[in-house]
Amino acid sequence: MAMSPENEHPVKAFGWAATDSSGHLSPFKFSRRATGEKDVTFKVLYCGICHSDFHNVKNEWGITSYPVVPRHEIVGVVTEVGTKVTKFKVGDKVGVGCMVGSCHSCANCKDDLENYCPKMILSYGAKYYDGTNTYGGYSDIMVSDEHFVIKIPDNLPLDGSAPLLCAGITVYSPLKYYGLDKAGMHIGVVGLGGLGHMAVKFAKAMGLKVTVISTSPNKKKEAVDHLGADAFLISRNTEEMELAMGTMDGIIDTVSAMHVLLPLIGLLKNNGKLVMVGAPAKPLELLAFPLLMGRKMVGGSCIGGMKETQDMINFAAKHNIIADIELIPMDYVNNAMERILKADVKYRFVIDIANSLKPF
Repeated sequence: MAMSPENEHPVKAFGWAATDSSGHLSPFKFSRRATGEKDVTFKVLYCGICHSDFHNVKNEWGITSYPVVPRHEIVGVVTEVGTKVTKFKVGDKVGVGCMVGSCHSCANCKDDLENYCPKMILSYGAKYYDGTNTYGGYSDIMVSDEHFVIKIPDNLPLDGSAPLLCAGITVYSPLKYYGLDKAGMHIGVVGLGGLGHMAVKFAKAMGLKVTVISTSPNKKKEAVDHLGADAFLISRNTEEMELAMGTMDGIIDTVSAMHVLLPLIGLLKNNGKLVMVGAPAKPLELLAFPLLMGRKMVGGSCIGGMKETQDMINFAAKHNIIADIELIPMDYVNNAMERILKADVKYRFVIDIANSLKPF
């Protein structure tokens, strides 16, 4: 297949979906739109899993519309392109991340920040322009407007690249935006999970000194010997934390559980930046005085725009950065969800869609 005629009938697809708030996933048939003039259609080969999938399938954020086919770390090979597609061709390695649409006219979109567009359309569990539901990557095929498709360089393996489209850009973007990407800087990474291990890899590739901050002493060997962190702090060890006070230019906080911020702020130098990329369910306590004394900042960041996401993938290819993954078959997905809740994965589950998703 190459170019597609317009106005074809919807294409039959199959995957796995949750149909109610129990969150249990099972085989599901549905339809994708036919390849439009600006669309790219690709065969899904791999799709990542993360904690947000669990929240969505159980409707814990109150925004889920069932049935929901999860996930937005979708990679594969192009099988068809629309007549007005200019950036992709059949056979290209591609991916789709967290979004498949935006307004293209607001200030954020004009600044290549589609991720902050008020009308941004999520890759799954949202309403597309035509009123249909968006379905994610737990499926055999994907169709997306070319603007929201990322080209995966040939030297990156697709399975290890999939998590870059969420976890990778989530930590790369704040490092760049907050100016924490200058060689020789010292940054902390709070939490060593799917996001944290990617933060360490990108920061080291940028030439930064990296200290991992964790509540788990048993992660020290992994952080230093495997991921290449320069130092490791146990956040519950008061003496260790006091010795490191005022030494960091910035901190990327990846933790979504409740935790205290005051000791982290104490680790920052004057003008230091604590950037939140995790999303705790309840408010965290933040005192003003420690920020005033040193002109420190607490900020946030959420994924990245399409241009920056492509820049991130290209940077990853240049420095051979991929996620550490556990490859699983499609029918293991419910077990994987349970293990994610126990933080029982190093560091990201990826579903082998091509070899395990069977027609039914």
